Amino acid sequence: MAQGYAGHQFGGYSPRLGDGRALLLGELTAPDGRLLDLHLKGSGRTPWSRGGDGLAVVGPMLREHLVSAAMHALGVPTTRSLGVVGTGRVVQRDTPMPGAVLARVAASHLRVGTVQYAAAHYAQRAAAAGTDPGDDCLLARVVTHAAERHHPEVLEAEVPALALLERVVEVQARLVARWMSVGFVHGVMNTDNVTLSGETIDYGPCAFLDGFDQAAVFSSIDTRGRYAFGQQPAVMQWNLTRLAEGLLPLVTAATGDQDKAIARCVEVLERFPALYGEEYAALLAAKIGLPPAVSAGLDPVTRTDLVGDLLSVMAGARVDHTGFFRDLARELRGRGAPARDRVLDLPAYDAWAGRWRALGPDPDAMDRVNPVHVPRNHLLQAALDAADAGDLAPFDRMLEVVTHPYDERPEWAEYALPDPAGGPFVTYCGT
Repeated sequence: MAQGYAGHQFGGYSPRLGDGRALLLGELTAPDGRLLDLHLKGSGRTPWSRGGDGLAVVGPMLREHLVSAAMHALGVPTTRSLGVVGTGRVVQRDTPMPGAVLARVAASHLRVGTVQYAAAHYAQRAAAAGTDPGDDCLLARVVTHAAERHHPEVLEAEVPALALLERVVEVQARLVARWMSVGFVHGVMNTDNVTLSGETIDYGPCAFLDGFDQAAVFSSIDTRGRYAFGQQPAVMQWNLTRLAEGLLPLVTAATGDQDKAIARCVEVLERFPALYGEEYAALLAAKIGLPPAVSAGLDPVTRTDLVGDLLSVMAGARVDHTGFFRDLARELRGRGAPARDRVLDLPAYDAWAGRWRALGPDPDAMDRVNPVHVPRNHLLQAALDAADAGDLAPFDRMLEVVTHPYDERPEWAEYALPDPAGGPFVTYCGT
């Protein structure tokens, strides 16, 4: 079954998107009893293909396989790739490329765009009937299904649609904070790529930071920087506002007053910055080794300032986002000044480091949460190019490395280094 959904793509609304090259095969029951969707990508044309061939090629499917595996190893909620199979078919893109199909599992494939599609259906039925379509309308069924699948406590709430919005705001705030903490740039944060479960989905033009830069953009199609690294929290709140708009008819029906319904939705949406900020600050406090008791005991303003000042120092020199935090731990152990040597504003760094050291950071705790390895863009692209040419050895080796992100091994030294060329890196959707 190819699923239908709508969505805002780069801010513009498309009422009919859907799985243009994907099929939902069914559900699996995990050993712990959870239901998982089994999904194919690249299996061919569907009713939602919009003139496309519905096929996929080796490189982008292997990218999703490896990056989703890396994200899981880093503790970031994500869909999971089961494997990539070459089809033996040549697929025409800019040049002929080898075809492939990816199989993945997810908590579900329900998206903000799913609610948007159902809300449009609700509006059509309401206009035709001149009244509220009732509890058996598509929008209400989507809310019930999403709640049963992901957030069952929602069903006990006075206004289930509003409670669902609250839960999705919470899980997406935590998800984006985790993206930011590991330097992940999704690249195409359209509303159809935002799950109701809180899992990362659709690894198209994604990338990981080398140099720390809030304005970093990798996607070839993000020409205006809408989905830049530092924009991701704000964009997620914008996307969640579109979710609230989709759920608004049900909230209005439950409260009997649209103005009251809007006010309650806005109240939920306005919690996002604080939820995100608290989660991100806690993750950064762990990355700089603050013991939990110390972090919890800090005044929120003091903790925010400590994190903010560090990020300013990092941004000033565009330091390697992944390596910098490991170097901080090395400095604590008295192994030179590798982190200080990366920055440009030494007085600012020294002032920050004095405040930091006074809090008793733990270098061992830092090494447990700061990876040595993330999928370095230049190495991943080289592995994908080799795979296109029929050599999977570089890809297999890199997959082993990124699924052991905290293991520091001499034979993996090159995978811990940023691109020596240092130039801009461009990623592509692969559609």
